[in-house]
Amino acid sequence: MKEHGANRLLDEFIGEIREKASDWPELLEIFENCYQNTLNTTVHQMADGTTHVITGDIPAMWLRDSAAQLRPYIFPAKKNRELQEIIAGLVRRQFFYICIDGYANAFNEEPNGACWEKDDPDQNPWVWERKFEVDSLCYPVQLAWLLWKNTGCVSQFDDNFQKGAKRILEIFRTEQYHEERSLYRFQRTGSYFQDTLSREGKGALVKSGTGLIWSGFRPSDDACTYGYLIPSNMFAVVILGYLEEIEREYWKDTQMEMETRTLREQVYEAVEKEGKTRTEEFGMIYAYETDGWGMYNLMDDANVPSLLAMDYLGYPADRETAENTRKFLLSDANPYYFKGAKADGIGSPHTPSGYIWHIAKAVEGLTSTSLEKKTEILRTMAATTAGKKVMHEGFFCEDDRRYTREWFSWANAMYVELFLDVLGYRLEK
Repeated sequence: MKEHGANRLLDEFIGEIREKASDWPELLEIFENCYQNTLNTTVHQMADGTTHVITGDIPAMWLRDSAAQLRPYIFPAKKNRELQEIIAGLVRRQFFYICIDGYANAFNEEPNGACWEKDDPDQNPWVWERKFEVDSLCYPVQLAWLLWKNTGCVSQFDDNFQKGAKRILEIFRTEQYHEERSLYRFQRTGSYFQDTLSREGKGALVKSGTGLIWSGFRPSDDACTYGYLIPSNMFAVVILGYLEEIEREYWKDTQMEMETRTLREQVYEAVEKEGKTRTEEFGMIYAYETDGWGMYNLMDDANVPSLLAMDYLGYPADRETAENTRKFLLSDANPYYFKGAKADGIGSPHTPSGYIWHIAKAVEGLTSTSLEKKTEILRTMAATTAGKKVMHEGFFCEDDRRYTREWFSWANAMYVELFLDVLGYRLEK
């Protein structure tokens, strides 16, 4: 296993950023801390050429978090072949894991049987946790496409990529009919209700055949209230478009291209038909979750994909509905929107009431159309680290000295993205 020193790989790019942000010494210091932290503490290049990225303070790799952690390094990777290979190596490892178990969300560095909980006596020794989350299958495709389009790198497209892509389509199609066709079950005994699924592990009842893809858990790793998680279905629409392009232009597989396009169109039509509901105060908005029978969960969660992140992800939303939704999300009508002396923003049922997430603040900034607002949010993030000069998971809106997780690699990456966005750096997506 090979360790990487961030300074060596990022020197030229950070030097460029220092010149552009010389008037922001405090913001720049946090940027450098956050940017170097992931490469220095979480990235391991393996002997087989793949890259294993732990989530931070937990010794396992989440498919979602690892992709988000390395996304900001695509900018310097445009001129740095070694960084390209680190990112491509992560994609290859992600698809290796998807081929092992497409329903798992987190994996071990070696097949050592380590796990969050022994939920299944026959659990694969590679699997750290087997919570099915639609976004876990979206993030690796997104990272593969972003790396390809922004740097020209194609070494991520190995045999496991095609095998894994076919498995993703198979799972998505199965979970459009979860009730009748899915064999997936998840039960965790002696834990909180958010950590397990009802009905002997099958999850809350949903209407099959709507076109939406069922998800057992949210990107927070909490169980869904209703099984159709709309932000994750939005993300699926986006990455199916990416995969369609990859199949057409790189693999030249017309059958896979056609199957991917058909599924993308089904899910998009379903989101626009089933994922909206009318409210008295805000008009038509996108729901966070639905069961397909007319029940809706109106909220948002700080973790991405979220409703707040639909533009960040690149979902082609109905503009009026999206604008109405944003007004709802950033208001007291959203049960997880909190205001306090230190900040206002979106939190999560995954953390205590009143705790705002740095990830959600970054997404709010990245989806703002105002440079002034983006900069204001960046300053708020920098002012709520409790002097640690790195990002946390959540912090109390009245006092940022009360927070969860000393540092959180995904949140660090999101601060970096917003910082770079304010300076004019944006990825093609």
